[in-house]
Amino acid sequence: MEHCFPLHKSPSLSSFLPSLVKISQGPRVFTPSNSPSDFALTRRRSLRTGFTSTPFNDRKAPSVKASAGASHCDFSSLNAPLEPRSAPGKFLSGVLQNQRQFFHFAAADELKRLSDDRDAAVARMFVSLDSDEACLHRRIAQLKEQECQAAVEDVMYMLIFYKFSDLRVPLVPKLSRCMYNCRLEIWPSKDWELESIHSIEVLEVVRDHISAVIGLRADSSVTDNWATTEIQQLHLGRLYAASILYGYFLKSASSRHQLERCLTLVHQKRLNHRNSLQFLDLLPCGIKSLVLGRFSDVQSVPLGQGPGRREKDLEELRCYVMGFDPETLQRCAKPRSKEAAHLIERHSCALFGDEQTGIPETDEVIRTSFSSLKRLVLEAVAFGSFLWDIEEYVDTVYKLKDN
Repeated sequence: MEHCFPLHKSPSLSSFLPSLVKISQGPRVFTPSNSPSDFALTRRRSLRTGFTSTPFNDRKAPSVKASAGASHCDFSSLNAPLEPRSAPGKFLSGVLQNQRQFFHFAAADELKRLSDDRDAAVARMFVSLDSDEACLHRRIAQLKEQECQAAVEDVMYMLIFYKFSDLRVPLVPKLSRCMYNCRLEIWPSKDWELESIHSIEVLEVVRDHISAVIGLRADSSVTDNWATTEIQQLHLGRLYAASILYGYFLKSASSRHQLERCLTLVHQKRLNHRNSLQFLDLLPCGIKSLVLGRFSDVQSVPLGQGPGRREKDLEELRCYVMGFDPETLQRCAKPRSKEAAHLIERHSCALFGDEQTGIPETDEVIRTSFSSLKRLVLEAVAFGSFLWDIEEYVDTVYKLKDN
C-alpha cells in the first residue's frame, strides 16, 4: 500500500504556503412540492445554499478535451472521476442532467430525508435499550449510519459538481482514460473560470501556491505555459490532494480573516461614535449645531474603495496567514467533518487510481505541460474551496461527524 495517497500521506500543507506565505439516471423524477405560485418564495429561501437555478436547456453543455498527441478523449459536463454509489447520489445526477433548475431543491430534500432516517434509527435504538431487541436495533442504527454517510458524501459531491458546472468547467475525468504514451494534455485550460471564484487577494495567494508547487510564475509567457515537464503519477496525485486541502484552508482562513476584520471595524466605529458624542457634549450649543451640520455634509468613502486598499488587503491576508500558529494552521486546514475528509480521499483516488484501494494504476512518469499541471492545481484548489462551502451548508441540514 505504499502507492496509496490518502490524506495522511499527502505532502504537508505548510510546505505549500506562499513563500511570503459521473452517470446513471435514477428511476425517480424530482417533483417540486411547491405549487407554481409558491415557487418564487421557495427559490428565495434556497438562496442560502449559494446555488443559482439556470435551466439546463437554455445553456450549452460545457465540454473539455484532454488530448495526448494523436489520441484524445472528450469528456462532457456529466462525467466525473467519482461515480455516485448511493441511490441519492445517482438520483441527483439524473436531476442535474434532466431537471437542472430543481437541483438544489432535490438536494435539500435528500439531505432532510437522510437526516430523518438516521435520527429515526437512533431513536428506535434508545427506545429498545431495555428490551430483548436492543442488540438488533443497535446494529440497525450502525448500518443506517454507514448507509447515510455514504449517501451524504455522494450528495456533497454532486453539490460540488453543480458548482463546477455553473462555471462551465467539467471536472477532469479519470486520468488513465486521457493519457497516450504517458503523455497528458488538458485543453482548454479554463484558467480564467477557475480563478474567477476567488477574491483578488485570495487569487494572489493561490498564484503563489502554483508557483511554489509547479514552478510556474504568474507572469509566465505562453511559451513557458506550454513547455513540458515530467512528473510521477503518484506525486501528481499527492499534489492534487494537497491542493484540495490548500483550497479548503484558504477558504477557511479568508473567511476567518474577513470576520475578524469586520468585528474590528465595528468595534472601532463604536469607539469613534462614543468619543465624538463625548466631544460634542462639551461644546456650546451654537458650535455643536454648526459641527453637526458640517458632519452631515461629509461624503464618506465606501470601505474597499480607498486608494491602495487592494494592495493593503493582499498584504493583510498574507500576513494573517503567516501569523497562524501550528494549532490554528491545523484547525483551518483540517476538514471539519469525516465526510469531507473521506470525500477528498475518494475523489483523488478515483482521479488517479482505484477508488477502492487507493492504489494508482501505474506509478509511471508522465509527460505533460505546465499549463495542464496548472489546470489540475486550480481545479483542486477550487474543489477545496467549494467543499468548505458545501460542508457548512450540509451541516445545517444533516449533522456531519466531527473529524
